[in-house]
Amino acid sequence: MQQVSRGVPAALAAASALTSTPAPIRAEGFGEHQQLFNEIQSTLGDIRNKTNGRLEAVEETNRNLIDSLNRIEAAGGFAPSGGSIVPDEPEYTRTFASFLRSGRGEEQLSELQGQGERASIQAALSVGSDQNGGYLAPTEWDRSVSKAQMATSPMRRLARLMTTTVGAFSTLWQTGNPGSGWVGETAARPETTTPQFSPITFAAGEIYANPAATQRILDDALIDLGSWLVEELRVEFNRQEEIAFLAGDGVNKPRGLLTYVTGGASDGEHPGGNLTVVEQAIAVDTLIDFMYGLAAPYRANSTWLMSSLTAGALTRLKDADGNLIWRESLIVGQPATLLGRPVEIDEGMPGPDAGNVCIAFGDFNAGYLINDRNSSLRLLRDPYSNKPFVHFYATKRVGGGLLDPNAIRLLRIPV
Repeated sequence: MQQVSRGVPAALAAASALTSTPAPIRAEGFGEHQQLFNEIQSTLGDIRNKTNGRLEAVEETNRNLIDSLNRIEAAGGFAPSGGSIVPDEPEYTRTFASFLRSGRGEEQLSELQGQGERASIQAALSVGSDQNGGYLAPTEWDRSVSKAQMATSPMRRLARLMTTTVGAFSTLWQTGNPGSGWVGETAARPETTTPQFSPITFAAGEIYANPAATQRILDDALIDLGSWLVEELRVEFNRQEEIAFLAGDGVNKPRGLLTYVTGGASDGEHPGGNLTVVEQAIAVDTLIDFMYGLAAPYRANSTWLMSSLTAGALTRLKDADGNLIWRESLIVGQPATLLGRPVEIDEGMPGPDAGNVCIAFGDFNAGYLINDRNSSLRLLRDPYSNKPFVHFYATKRVGGGLLDPNAIRLLRIPV
């Protein structure tokens, strides 16, 4: 504002100097030209008077404009009184202030008001309304598909993994030990007994899926539907095999760990017998007895296996001194411990309800075997069999079963 105040008087002073009263013109020696000089001097006088009048009017107008602009800035915005037709809005205020500083004539006011009205109309263009401009402001979207996360079974980490190039894996189970005895120096040495052997076969079951999609959706989709579908099939196959590792009945699938019990789908399938099942309520003393009921060679590498529901019940148990028997891990990636042994969570294990086998404990690497015929998903992309559909034919072959019934024990809640 100070810049405007200083600039206007300076300009007026310069103009006044140019139009000030000139010194009288002397025409001595010119004779007959005296009249012409007098006419020129009279004309210049008229021009000077008119110019001075206009300069005074301009100076008065600028003083009024400067005063108005000072009042606007002091008030923090344009808020005229007296029923002005100018809209009270920030954009118009800035435009009007710029108009005042420019020194444009009053005839521009109607044009400025028209601009204010057009600005109000333009303000009606809104992102919230599709027809009024919302289509011009699209939202950025994630070119992926979100879904609920699925818990991953630890069985593949705990069990023994065997990859084969044929459809099954076989091993021998030894029943009994060689006979022996004490003898004297010259005593006869009769024949002793020898162990018996029985085969155990782990046949590979097969998981398959055959979803289809049109070629057009595969071409036009903004995400890679083919890659997304393959990843979803991989997740689904993992879910299927994790269920089978615990509860599979062996029909075209692995035999589940929990089925090697009396009355289970794999009852009597192992030549060494079924798993030991202990029926006990969950308490500190019973858990200690249950843990030490496992033979020492297996207990050295033993792990607890249970669901989150069972783990929640165990975290509240305290020993006779009031100490919690559950210990949360202080190291990232390391499992919690129960009575000094690591705990693995498998949501496929039953909860701690009456009649459920809710806890497995033992050396799973020695006790359960997973047979991978092909450890990864195999995919055949078939665009020919059922046009216009493209089929994603996926398969995975895996088996599993009990390797040593002495390595793992199960705890069942009494009914």
